[in-house]
This record gives sequence, structure tokens and C-alpha cells, in this order.
Amino acid sequence: MYYSKYVKKETGSTLHAYTYSTQRVSLAARTVRVEADISPGIHSFSIIGLPDKAVDEARERVSAAIKHAGLVSPKRQNHKVVVSLAPGDLKKTGTLFDVPIALTYLLAMKNIRCNPEKKMFVGELALDGSIQQTQGILPIVQHAKKNSFEEVYIPAGNTEEATLIDGIHIIPCKSLQELIAHLQSETSIPPVVPSYVPADRTHHYIGFEYIKGQESVKRALTVAGAGGHNVALYGPPGTGKTLLAKALISILPPLTKDECVEVTALHSISHNAPSAPMKVPPFRSPHHTSSYASITGGGAALRPGEISLAHRGVLFLDEFPEFDRRVIESLREPLEEHAITVTRASGSVSFPASCILAIAFNLCPCGNTGTDRMCSCSPSAKASYRRKLTGPITDRIDVWVSVEASGFDDLEKKQAPQNTEQSHAVKIAVRKAREMQIKRYTDTHIHLNSEADARIIESHLAMPPESVSVLQSAATKLSLSPRGYHRTIKCARTIADLAESTNILPDHILEAVTYRTPPVE
Repeated sequence: MYYSKYVKKETGSTLHAYTYSTQRVSLAARTVRVEADISPGIHSFSIIGLPDKAVDEARERVSAAIKHAGLVSPKRQNHKVVVSLAPGDLKKTGTLFDVPIALTYLLAMKNIRCNPEKKMFVGELALDGSIQQTQGILPIVQHAKKNSFEEVYIPAGNTEEATLIDGIHIIPCKSLQELIAHLQSETSIPPVVPSYVPADRTHHYIGFEYIKGQESVKRALTVAGAGGHNVALYGPPGTGKTLLAKALISILPPLTKDECVEVTALHSISHNAPSAPMKVPPFRSPHHTSSYASITGGGAALRPGEISLAHRGVLFLDEFPEFDRRVIESLREPLEEHAITVTRASGSVSFPASCILAIAFNLCPCGNTGTDRMCSCSPSAKASYRRKLTGPITDRIDVWVSVEASGFDDLEKKQAPQNTEQSHAVKIAVRKAREMQIKRYTDTHIHLNSEADARIIESHLAMPPESVSVLQSAATKLSLSPRGYHRTIKCARTIADLAESTNILPDHILEAVTYRTPPVE
């Protein structure tokens, strides 16, 4: 019989069958062999292999879905069903095993027939048999391709996300009934056609052209965006710090396909998984009451935090000194290493975290410092507020810029055509600067100037003697740390890229140095 190789009849009329699925472990995954053993006896349906509550509840969903697919539900059969999820020492979580459990049961009962080899099945079943959209599909498809599976069957709702992966047949399924018909060649579900169309991001964010005045701040943000440098905006309340930080994302180029896959995979395993690929740089703006775990990542399932969800984009922390000190200090390592390792009792995982950190804050809790109004803060309140800006954090920020209030005449001006042209020119300049950096670092593991370490600075960012002299003089006057010294070189290299200059000139050094000065009392 065709399916006798995959459905075995053993002593005592025991039936056995198997299919393949996967257990996602953060950004990675492991193959799970789903086996069903059916033997005569009083009806029972058990799932073994360290299932959590969601997996254990699959018994009810599978039984109802099989009934609505027009087949006999396991609940109407007098037999003992044991479903094993191997390997048995791996914790099984979530609802992705519904579809493979249903298919394995039907194979064992000889209600359907198919060859399960080189096929991977994932998906949650609704009671009516429809297959529901789920989280973490992109890492699962990547795992299936890496492990030589030829076909992977996914929920139809995840089709757009799956179009990012080629080299494997991806079959989107709407219902269990449709899937069964396809497996038995009664109908055919066309596989996903891989494609990637870069995003047209013109309508996504407010642009520089809508912001009146603040030209020096726009220039500083252009430098930060072009090289991926961390930036701090400070000044009185209401001067436009938040608006300017949000406009930063508008000058960044759309993600390349590789970046899109990287970013979408991170968001796919988060609590709010996107229904479509992330084609534009993400902008994350958590509230200052956010917890340590929400920023760094963690939890029982080891999900990425805000700093990882901002990968290849911008992490904006408004009212920065209001954040918990533990949260602020947790940024040290990822800002330097561009990755963060989260270790919990359930395991350890490393998430990428190469983002632009943009922070905004007032000069005191009441916000009146730097204005004509009298500051009402006590010395201790001001000291406590400013104490959050510790040396290790300020040293990791390359661009410090004061945001002053725009004049009322500027606010009344209409948006002029030249403003739009200027904003468009900025976007083009940033894109060209990033293309120069990608070309420069082709033989390395980095993409942007901000990611360069001391070794790469020495080999790729050499300066003429006159520029070295200017930098050393400025470093002595400002008492720059070795980290600050190297970060000034990287910032100057970005300024040179914006000017399409081959060398880092003294003027580029001087501009970079002006950005290295944090606010003082």
C-alpha cells in the first residue's frame, strides 16, 4: 500500500505515523518529529514531550477541526491516542503543533495518505478547521530551508512575510480541509512566489520640510542618520525635540532585502508580530516608565526588547532622565557591541541591537532652565535629575545638540517648495553616504561608520597628518577619553562621506568635535 512506509501496522492492531514540525527557540528553531500511536482501548487522547498548556489544549482544537473537515473526530473513536513531540527534553510551547498533530492522527488512522518526508507543517487550528495566522513564521521558514526541507506549510495569513525567503517551496494554507485536499493531489495550492519590492516611505513619517527653522539641529540629525551615530537633543520644553527626533527616521533609506529579513525576524517573534515584512527602518519610542526587561528583552520565551526591535532603525527615549537608572545603565553594552545577550533561567540568547539611540531631555525637572522663566527645582532635585546622565552613557553619544525655540516668524511661514527640495536633498545625501560606507566595509562584518571598532578605524579610517593634529589638539582641550577619541574619528568620517570627500579633512574634524560637548550647568 502507498502509505505503508509512513503508517505502520504493528502487533495488537497498533497504528503509527509521523510528520515534522518545529519549535521556535527565540530567533532559532529546532525540528520536532510529531508521532501518533493509536491502539484499541477506552478513548483517551494524550500529548507527551514536555508540552505547555497551549500545546496540551491542542486536543480539543484538533478534534473539532477534524470534525469540521468532514472526517471522524478522535472523540468519536474508541481507541487510545498518544501523540509524542520529539525530542522529549525540549519544552514545547505555543499553538504551532495543531496542524501537524491533526495530520499525524489522520495518517495513522489511514483517513489520508501522503509522504511526510521533507515536509514541515506549522499552524494553529480554529474550531472550524481554519488555520490561523501566527507569530515567528520567518525564523521557522529559515530553519526549514537550512535543514533541507523541500516544503513548508504555513498559515495563509503569513504569506506576505514568507515572500522574503527563496530556495524552498512555501505552501500557504487557509484550512485543514484545503491542506488535506492538496496533500492528496485533489487540488493544488500554488506556492509562495518570493519577491521583494523596496518600500516607498514618503508618506510614513513627518519630514524635515515640515519643521520650521532648526537648521543646525537638522544638520546634526543628518550626520547622525548618515553614520548611525547616537544623538542627544536637549533644551527647554516645547522647542520641538520630540518632533525632530521623529523626523530623523524620515531621512533613513529603506531597508535592503537582507536587512528586511533580519528586522522582520526580530519583530516576528515579538508580542506584536507584523502581518507584512518590515521594509522601513523601525522607530521605537517606549515610555519612560518602561521596565528593564521590556527594553533589554527577556521573559519566559526570551523575546527581544525595545533596543533589539529598533535594530537598523531608531530607538527614541524621550524624557531620558526620567527612565529608571537600571534601564539607562543597561544600554551601555549594546550601544558599544551593537548586540545584547539576554540570559535567564530558561536559557541565553543574543539579539542584534544596531540602532541609532536618540534621547531628548530638558535641562532640569521643571524645564525652566535655559529660558526666561525662573527654575523652581531644588539643587538636590536638579542633581538627581542630571545624575542619570552618567559618564559611560554620555561618552557613547556622538552628537549632542541644543534645541532652542524657533521664532514666531518662522512658525508662521508657509511650507515653501525649496523646503521640500532641501529635505529631498538630505535624503539623497544620507543614502549616498551609506552606500559609500557599505562599499568601504565590504571586507568586514559592519555596515556603518558607527559600528567600526579600533581595529577597523586603524585599517579603514586613516587620516592625513593635518587632521590628526587638529584632532589631538581638540582631544587634549576637551579631555576626550579613548572611546571619545575614536568616536570623533567615526563621526568625522561620516561628515566627510556627506561631503563626498575621500579624506577626513580638518573641517570635518572640527564639526565632529563641536558635537562632542554635553550640556553643562
